[in-house]
Amino acid sequence: MLLSGSGKPQFGEGNREVGEAPLGRPVWAAVGGSLMSLCLPFTGVATMKFKSPPVNSLSLEFLTEFSISLEKLENNRACRGVIITSTLPKIFSSGLDITEMCGKSMEHYTEFWRAVQEMWLRLYGSNMVTVAAVNGSSPAGGCLVAMSCDYRIMAENPKFSIGLNEAQLGIVAPFWFKDTFVNVVGHRIAERSLQLGSLHPAPEAHKLGLVDELVPEEKLMERAAAVMAQWLALPDHARQLTKTMMRKAVLDRLVAHREEDIKNFVTFVSKESIQKSLRMYMEMLKKRKS
Repeated sequence: MLLSGSGKPQFGEGNREVGEAPLGRPVWAAVGGSLMSLCLPFTGVATMKFKSPPVNSLSLEFLTEFSISLEKLENNRACRGVIITSTLPKIFSSGLDITEMCGKSMEHYTEFWRAVQEMWLRLYGSNMVTVAAVNGSSPAGGCLVAMSCDYRIMAENPKFSIGLNEAQLGIVAPFWFKDTFVNVVGHRIAERSLQLGSLHPAPEAHKLGLVDELVPEEKLMERAAAVMAQWLALPDHARQLTKTMMRKAVLDRLVAHREEDIKNFVTFVSKESIQKSLRMYMEMLKKRKS
C-alpha cells in the first residue's frame, strides 16, 4: 500500500481509478486512497508497490485493497502484467497481520480469512503475467504472495529470508499454502520446510528453487522489467490457457472447500492454546522493538 506521509495518495493526476486511457498515458489505480498501481498502456505493465509501515503486514484492509486493485488491473485491457514489490527497505511483506487473529470475534476471523483466500485466488489465478520483485524478507503470508506469482526475483542479500514459517508460531499452514509451496519447490523440500517452519536465506532459497533469480538490490526492478518483457513477448491466449491448465486443480480445490477451510481456521485460531501462542509471539515482538 503506497501512502504519502499525510495518509493521502500521491498521484500524478489525482485520484483516478483504473480504466481505459489514451495510448501512452499512465493508468492509475487508487483503491480506498491507500494503494497505488501504475500501468503504462504502451508497455502493458503495471507496478504495484506495498507501503504499509512498518512491515507490510497483511491486514484485513491491506488484503481487501490488494484484491480490489488486482481485479481492476485484470479488467483493464491495457494491462497485461504486474510487477509486485515493496517500497519499504529490507521487507517485502511480513505476512499475515497477527493482530487480526488475536483477541477478536469469530465473525472477524471469518471475514479476515475470507479476505486471505480471496487475495490468493485472485493472484494465483490471475490471467496477467505476475512477477514478484522481492526486495527484502518475506515470511509466511509474504512468501505466499511471492509464490503465487509466475516468477520470483529476490535481492541478493543473505540477510533477507523467505519461507512458510507458520510452524514456529504453532500454526499449521493451510492446505492451499502447502499446495502452492509444493508446486514451486517439490514435495520433499516443502514437507521438510513446512514441518520445521524454515526461513531460507536468499542464496538458499534460490538453490531450492523458491526464488528463480538473485540480483543485486539496485538491479531488482530493472531485471523484473526485463523478465516481464520476455513473458509478454508470447501470445497471451497460449500463455493464459497453459497457466490455467497448470494451476486449475489447486485453485478448484480451495473453491470447492472454501467454507470448510474458513470454519477450520476459525475453530483453530479460536483455541485458547493458539491465542496464548499468538499473545506470546506479539509480546516477544514488542520486547525486540524496545
